Amino acid sequence: MDDAQLLRYSRHILLDEIGIEGQRRLLASHALIVGAGGLGSPAALYLGSAGVGRLTLVDDDRVDLTNLQRQIAHTTARVGQPKVESARAAVAAINPDVKVEVHQRRADAEALDTWVRDAEVVLDCSDNFATRQAVNAACVRHRVPLVAGAAIRFDGQISVYDARDPACPCYACVFPPEAAFDEVACATLGVFAPLVGIIGAMQAAEALKLLAGVGSSLAGRLQMVDARSMQLSEMRLVRQPDCPVCAQRAA
Repeated sequence: MDDAQLLRYSRHILLDEIGIEGQRRLLASHALIVGAGGLGSPAALYLGSAGVGRLTLVDDDRVDLTNLQRQIAHTTARVGQPKVESARAAVAAINPDVKVEVHQRRADAEALDTWVRDAEVVLDCSDNFATRQAVNAACVRHRVPLVAGAAIRFDGQISVYDARDPACPCYACVFPPEAAFDEVACATLGVFAPLVGIIGAMQAAEALKLLAGVGSSLAGRLQMVDARSMQLSEMRLVRQPDCPVCAQRAA
């Protein structure tokens, strides 16, 4: 690290758990963020500001005026622009040293196979069940830890699914691909603006811990946030031996 980096990241370096070596690991790391909206905005900004050396952002949508109530990476001036380009500009404004690669497209299985294989951690900030399942399958296949978050109305959740640990459940163990989950959208049910910031920031925190080798992750635990009362609750998760995605992982 040069003098400017030592100054920029000094508050991380002062932490015994991170220090210079931990910050160097962040600078050399690569995170994939799927979704550049409510969750992806704070996640990308915090990973960029913290010095994660390379970010890959994936989203096929464009910035809409209705997004600005909660998607803090975007601005009024960038309405109509691709969200990934808007988020890249936001990260660059904070930390121009971060390399940000963008893909304005849906995250399908073929593309995810390439993107996930090249990443050290994946943050699922998407808003639909099919994408979440595809991201999880790729993370299991390439044994890359997944930090998955979700938020709707006043309810949020986050967990880590670490495919490097054969005892850890994957996303499909908890939310089976064949289950009939009703798709819900902010456009119909609404979402409390700060909630996506809370969950997205928690996703960034979990990703940074994994990349820097700090503390213990949320693997095997589902953290739930009720923003009405600001209460947190936790559910223990177990791997399903008959899971169609990760059952053969230990083999």
